[in-house]
Amino acid sequence: MRRMPAHWRILAALALATGLAMVLRRLGAEAPEGAPVHAVTASLISFCRFAGELFMRALKMLIVPLVVTSVVTGITGMRGVQGFGRLGMKTALTYLGTGSIAILLGLAMVNLLEPGLDGGVPNPVIRDAFASSAASAVSPDAARVAAAGERVPGDFLAVFRSMLPENIVHAATDNGQLLGLIVFGILFAVALTRLPEGELDTVHRFFRAAAAAMVVVTGWVMALAPFGVFVLILPVVYETGAHLFVNLGKYFATVLLALALHLFVVLPLILRIGFGVNPWAQLRAMRPALLLAFSTASSAGTLPVTLRCVEQGSGVSRRVTGFTLPLGASVNTDGTALYECVAVMFVAQVMGVELGFAGQFFVVAAALLTSIGVAGIPSASLVAILLILKSSGIPGGEAAVVALLSVDRLLDMSRTAVNVFGDSCVAVIVAKSEGETLRV
Repeated sequence: MRRMPAHWRILAALALATGLAMVLRRLGAEAPEGAPVHAVTASLISFCRFAGELFMRALKMLIVPLVVTSVVTGITGMRGVQGFGRLGMKTALTYLGTGSIAILLGLAMVNLLEPGLDGGVPNPVIRDAFASSAASAVSPDAARVAAAGERVPGDFLAVFRSMLPENIVHAATDNGQLLGLIVFGILFAVALTRLPEGELDTVHRFFRAAAAAMVVVTGWVMALAPFGVFVLILPVVYETGAHLFVNLGKYFATVLLALALHLFVVLPLILRIGFGVNPWAQLRAMRPALLLAFSTASSAGTLPVTLRCVEQGSGVSRRVTGFTLPLGASVNTDGTALYECVAVMFVAQVMGVELGFAGQFFVVAAALLTSIGVAGIPSASLVAILLILKSSGIPGGEAAVVALLSVDRLLDMSRTAVNVFGDSCVAVIVAKSEGETLRV
């Protein structure tokens, strides 16, 4: 019997987890307090959290060796700094371009739909929700926002410090210093290209074999992906349900619509019109990575699968993926940049702050810069939104972000999928510009 494709197995696990979570919520609501169903559900949720943590650890275990072997193999395969410089410039400009388009799309959608307004005036219900969020100062969300609110713009200089870590071993073990690991890998690989031909070939073969071995290990972990998705999604759906999305429904819909347009319209048009790539073939090739990104809400955690899909599904060479995708997982966040812009403009609408052209231009520029720079900072989007709100002079920032956190989980999952597909599109565009023959 032919085995079901990976993306269908992951999608089936996603649907099963969602259905079971809704059934458990219904049974829990109807059963009296202390009924056996509550104890069984609590045990199941605890097991899912533990199993989900193990699956995420397995994915993250692959990140450091994959990043190092991919970057070194890709650059040493170019046989010189000139090829690396050309590839780096194409990658940077493409990431900058797609990120700018995503932010402008978010700005257009939030101005068109006006989710923070009701009949042309600030929505009083949502403003009251912001006020109640500010009152609940003991909640975990409020504590997270308060901690982030203590940051100042100068804290973002830490991003540039992380590019040159004092201890490369520590950078490899710190999830926030992936950028430093990439920079070291680039410097190391460029230095290798200056070695005599024989020595370079020896080192290149070693890292190429190590990269191939990591592909095999990634396949083993991916065999567990349907189970991993099931245990990760079930607690999320069980705890959130649908009632949290009611008060912020228009804002929620605006973000999702903007993300969907970027994922299914803007990026495919860039691929088709600009580079002659079949966007639907690219989407099909990326299905396992997109479903996993949606389930885990982690671009870095999805990197092993992204590399596999782009290389085996799209036909992009390791020379290109080894440089573009690890870098993209750290700095390219189309979905996050779009989300930050919509969130800031939404809060401004609710608080009755009218931003003119200059104010909106500042929000666009700040969203672009912070989406690139906050990858190494805890609570990345949270810190970025607060920073932009403070810098723009929009009041009620901390209380607003506490309220927005109530619907952030699903939005986080959605924008991560957009981030991952954006990374894959950049890899395909760069490969096409390098004259590679692709499968899409």
